[in-house]
Amino acid sequence: MITVRAERFRLAEVFTIARGSRTEAAVLTVEVEREGVRGWGECVPYARYGETLESVAAQIEGLPEGIDRMALQAALPAGAARNAVDCALWDLEAKATGRRVWELAGLAAPGPMMTAFTLSLDAPEKMRAAAARHAHRPLLKIKLGTPDDMARLEAVRAGAPEARIIVDANEGWTAEVYADLAPHLLRLGVAMVEQPLPAGEDGMLAEIDRPLPVCADESCHDRASLPDLAGKYDMVNIKLDKTGGLTEALALREAARAAGYRVMVGCMVGTSLAMAPAVLVAQGAEVVDLDGPLLLAEDRPHAMTYDAAGVHPAEPALWG
Repeated sequence: MITVRAERFRLAEVFTIARGSRTEAAVLTVEVEREGVRGWGECVPYARYGETLESVAAQIEGLPEGIDRMALQAALPAGAARNAVDCALWDLEAKATGRRVWELAGLAAPGPMMTAFTLSLDAPEKMRAAAARHAHRPLLKIKLGTPDDMARLEAVRAGAPEARIIVDANEGWTAEVYADLAPHLLRLGVAMVEQPLPAGEDGMLAEIDRPLPVCADESCHDRASLPDLAGKYDMVNIKLDKTGGLTEALALREAARAAGYRVMVGCMVGTSLAMAPAVLVAQGAEVVDLDGPLLLAEDRPHAMTYDAAGVHPAEPALWG
């Protein structure tokens, strides 16, 4: 039996990107029960990809009973719906067999991974204050993507002079804006820029030098995305809500590595249940951005542990 329900988790503070603001994380929780054993997973439907809570729930509710992970890959496209069910099926198998998901997947035992902490898009003075509050964190991610980002960059660097910084433009720049900003990103010690141009309008990236590594986010969903990234990107951001679950995420990681890309593992703003499988994909990644629970005012029971070593693998009581 497959059940799906919408849940909402309050954020610690308003979270803003170039596309808008939110005060809560709206997620779908999926449970798969078979022979008295229950596995679960979570997804975050994303309007950017034409998803809503209702449309994704309908996709899940239309699946046949007894579907397995391999059949699921063909039954649903890459996206949030397949992610939640795929992760629930992995969890179900782990609980039914008494083995951890990483063992089932043939992976090495996972360890903690240092994660970025995301600073919400805001006025420069507020971003400087936020950077100062989090200056102790080794990696800060800045949400940008407007024509007025230079002041924000300067403010964050002033607030956190020692932190490593990466930038996410969320498709918000034009080619001209990015060309103007790129030297300043280097000057301010930015280590990587994520999706500076809109997906489908990023051809210019193949025509310019890239002294600053560029990461594909909205331009990279699953393995089928890789051919179109050639010559334009240096890194891919793997998110389970884009790949359609852990199964494809692991396959994408291997294919991306084989094609010469560095790997970033990211997330939507979700709970620890969404981060748990992503931590397995994040092992060995050059950049890890699994800070969703750090942005929440409330999380699930048996939440992930975050400390000076980073985000730790989930306990079996949560997932996997």
